[in-house]
Amino acid sequence: MLSAGRLVVKLPRTRVDELVASGDGERFDAGRGRPMREWLALDPGSPLPWSRLAREAYAFVHG
Repeated sequence: MLSAGRLVVKLPRTRVDELVASGDGERFDAGRGRPMREWLALDPGSPLPWSRLAREAYAFVHG
């Protein structure tokens, strides 16, 4: 999904941890003041291709 112009995907917590640590995004906050552990909001400046993250998210959700 898109939120404020950023791609938001559901990924395994460890993968989100990696992407946050590398500076590619941050944990998604749905406006409740609490970032979600398995949701990443990709930084618009990240070089990671959206299609790759979308495939990862699909595989995670649909196993």
